[in-house]
Amino acid sequence: MKKTLAQIRNLLIDMDGVLYRGQSALAGAAEFIAFVQERELGYLLVTNNSTLTPAQFHKRLAGMGMNVSPERIMTSGVATAAYLATQAPPGTRVNVVGEAALVHELEKRGFVIGGRESEYVVAGWDKTLTFEKLKVATLAIRDGAAFIGTNPDKTYPLENDIIPGAGCMLAALVAATDVEPLVVGKPETLALELALEFLGARPEETAILGDRLETDVLGGQRAGLSTIMVLTGISSAEEAEAYPTPPDWVFADLPALQAAWQEALRG
Repeated sequence: MKKTLAQIRNLLIDMDGVLYRGQSALAGAAEFIAFVQERELGYLLVTNNSTLTPAQFHKRLAGMGMNVSPERIMTSGVATAAYLATQAPPGTRVNVVGEAALVHELEKRGFVIGGRESEYVVAGWDKTLTFEKLKVATLAIRDGAAFIGTNPDKTYPLENDIIPGAGCMLAALVAATDVEPLVVGKPETLALELALEFLGARPEETAILGDRLETDVLGGQRAGLSTIMVLTGISSAEEAEAYPTPPDWVFADLPALQAAWQEALRG
C-alpha cells in the first residue's frame, strides 16, 4: 500500500532546481521550509553542489527568506570528505578538481592538498576548471591514485539556462584515464546514508524531494526512501511518467506539494 504524505517523518531536500535556480528563489520555497520546520519534521538539505560550504549556503538561503542552519545542510563536498575520512588518515595527500569549498571540507578533515603524487583524486563541479587541473589529476590517476567523484550531475540549472555540471569534469577524467570514479553524491547512496545517520531516521519513514530523476529519484529509490519530484528543475513530467520506476509523487512546484501535504494531514 502506497504511503501518504502524512506518514513521512523525515525529509531530505535537494536545493538547486527545488528551492532556487541560480540566485533566484523558486515560488513557495520559503513557505515550504517554514512548513517543514513547523511540522517538526526531521530534515536535511542534501545537495550535490560542492562549490559552497554549508555556511555559504546558509547565507544564500537567508537572502532568499529561508532560515536553515549550516548544520542542516549537507553538500556533496561535506559527504565526500566524511567518506574519505573513513578510508584514509589525516595527512593523506589529495589532488582536487574543484573549487575552494571542496578544498575547505577536505582540509577540515586533515587532508593535504597535493599534485601528481597524491593518493586520491577528488573531482567535483569546478567553474574555474583549467587544462592544468585536468592534466595533473589525469597523471595522478594514471599513477595509481584512487578516483573519487563528488557527484555525477551532467548539468546545472540557472534561472533561464542549463549549464555544464560536475559530470562533465568526471567525464573528461574518465576519457583521459579509462578509470571510473567512485561517486559519493546522489544517485549513489553514500551521502544519503550519512544524511539518514545524521537524522537518526529510518528509510521507511523518510522521503527525498528533488527535481532530477537520474540523481534525486534514483538515489532515493536505491536507499529505500519515498520519492517526491517537483517540475521546477531538470526532469519533466513526461520523463517521470516514462521512467522505469516513476517517483511516488510528482508536483508542478512547492506550493502544489505543500497544498497536497496539508490536505493529507487533514485526512
